[in-house]
Amino acid sequence: MSKFEDKTIWRTGQGMEIAEGIDQGLRSYLNQVYLFMAFGLLLTGGVSYVVANVPAMMQLIFATPLKWLVIFAPLGLVFFLSFRIQSLRFSTAQALFWLYSALVGVSLASIYWIYTAGSIARVFFITASMFAAMSLYGYTTRRDLSGMGSFMFMGLIGIVIAGFVNIFLQSDGMQFIISMIAVVVFTGLTAYDTQSIKIMYYDADGEEMKGKKALIGALRLYLDFLNLFLAFLNLMGDRR
Repeated sequence: MSKFEDKTIWRTGQGMEIAEGIDQGLRSYLNQVYLFMAFGLLLTGGVSYVVANVPAMMQLIFATPLKWLVIFAPLGLVFFLSFRIQSLRFSTAQALFWLYSALVGVSLASIYWIYTAGSIARVFFITASMFAAMSLYGYTTRRDLSGMGSFMFMGLIGIVIAGFVNIFLQSDGMQFIISMIAVVVFTGLTAYDTQSIKIMYYDADGEEMKGKKALIGALRLYLDFLNLFLAFLNLMGDRR
């Protein structure tokens, strides 16, 4: 049976009980994924809002070399968590996820000084609608999205390289193009990652491992949502 199809066994006798158990377990697992992601985003938004409204903190962070720590620490944490989660205790991995979400919030505080609050809220709801639609598609489709995922990953590498080059060029036109491509890439990755996270459930043994897979799945969806939001904000946000 394909991993991309629901694990529906026989609809009679013990087979029915097994199928129902899998369905209930999958729902519980996905609820945990989305709860982790939602609370991570809530923590990021709350921290960024608080920091943005304390000028002394903004001055301390963004007008000193401390800004480099704020910029690169989340990147280091996300790589560490992604590659070492199997060897970490679930409680430790969870603490690192909350720390990562908070640090991202600090690094994003500047958006409140660049864009109007109204446009930030508007773009957030646009992003949430797009994300929900694509995540639902990734969950319900029986089509294998691995090919699309590979294509989107190549697009992600291109975005990273182009973004690095544009640090030196400082081209608004190039940034606009990068943001347009980013919307396409992270929209596709949202569907692909949702399907992958669903498949991960069937490969997890034990509650500890399921918890870790739920956490790493939440991290993937968190990154998809965050990057999609920033791309939309750059395209549609009203600057101060």
